Amino acid sequence: MHAPYEVPRIAVRDTAPAAVDADLVIVPIAQDQLTHAVAAFDDAVGGELSSAIDRGEFKGKACETCVLASRGWKAPRVVFIGGGARASIDAERFRRLAATSAYLSRQFRRGRVAWADVEPGTLSAAARIEIVVEGLTLGNFDNGAHKSKPDGRFLITDATIISNEPGSAGAASTGSMFGESVNAARALVNEPGNHLTPTVFADRAAAFASVPGVAAEILDERRIKELGMGLLLGVARGSAEPPKLLVLRYEPAGAPKATLGLVGKGITFDTGGISIKPADGMERMKDDMAGGAAVACAMHAIARLGAPIRVIGIVPTTENMPGGKAMKPGDILKSADGKTVEVLNTDAEGRLILGDGLWYARKLGATHLVDVATLTGAIVVALGKWTSGLFGTPPWWVDRVRRVADRAGERVWPLPMPEDYFDQLKSEIADFTNTGGRPA
Repeated sequence: MHAPYEVPRIAVRDTAPAAVDADLVIVPIAQDQLTHAVAAFDDAVGGELSSAIDRGEFKGKACETCVLASRGWKAPRVVFIGGGARASIDAERFRRLAATSAYLSRQFRRGRVAWADVEPGTLSAAARIEIVVEGLTLGNFDNGAHKSKPDGRFLITDATIISNEPGSAGAASTGSMFGESVNAARALVNEPGNHLTPTVFADRAAAFASVPGVAAEILDERRIKELGMGLLLGVARGSAEPPKLLVLRYEPAGAPKATLGLVGKGITFDTGGISIKPADGMERMKDDMAGGAAVACAMHAIARLGAPIRVIGIVPTTENMPGGKAMKPGDILKSADGKTVEVLNTDAEGRLILGDGLWYARKLGATHLVDVATLTGAIVVALGKWTSGLFGTPPWWVDRVRRVADRAGERVWPLPMPEDYFDQLKSEIADFTNTGGRPA
């Protein structure tokens, strides 16, 4: 197996773009600043930038690129990348510009790149440098980790940020760490189910999250039974692989008692159980542990940032398989909280294991909860593939989570939770059902 990503060596230099020893120098240009870009850089590329603009080959649209040979620079090529209107170049736009530049650099098989911090967009210098380094790192991810030969594989080794702004080095280091954390989650999500069993997932996630300040514990099936987690155990019954519960704690000295609980869904493969999914596309259900991967990698980032808050990460992990002992539609499971749940559909398993996970986070002292899950397909129907549904109470907490998601480049959209909907979850023979049907 090849490493799925590499974290480029990052350097920040206060120098002219012409003096940087790199294979490519990347210059971001706002669409409404083309005239200024021509004045600043056209001579460096022998007048080819203005020619490309005049011919309509480069208009400065978002993520549009123009690669030209340099004249008198140490770097043989300059990549001009369009940012769209300057007023629209926010954090997510910078992230996409940097990632696009990384993909292009890899396509040209150029491992040493430099980014000229000449376009401010709407961000401060520190903010855009952090985002750019994160984007360059995100673009250094490769999907072919399990290929027997790394055909065509090429990754960036060095990235130089050209800037004279105070705090640039620290911002670049933070951006690199964020990019590494996201790529680590992507690597876990891409792993096939036969490689990433619940045990392996818990071990690998714990290893990545176990940076100084984070205490990791993996609860086995015996301990899960002792805690009375009947929902997690019910889902796990159909699999030959035992369930695990990953517990991560970050409790810095002097932090307030208020504690953030992050709970992530960790289904390492989801067949749907007895309510089996269609065969077409089932291979993608290896990624049903993406929420759990996100939680573990977030704990890594939180600790490396030295955030002054208490955080508990909980990842219940199992397979959902249709084995001889699998839970069946109509079964009743008992949660660790003592509530009973009638299983109407075994493919609505994520909410079951998360129920026990949320209970345990609260038991350990979490006062504010965020649940992260690949749940459910109906969200894609409602909001498409680029926006996640956000459910929660009270409204101020939902709004805060949404604002944080916006800053991170994650689109979320609040969906309603009126009391009327809870009637759909009532069971005649248990406290709840695990699905309220298709409406809402």
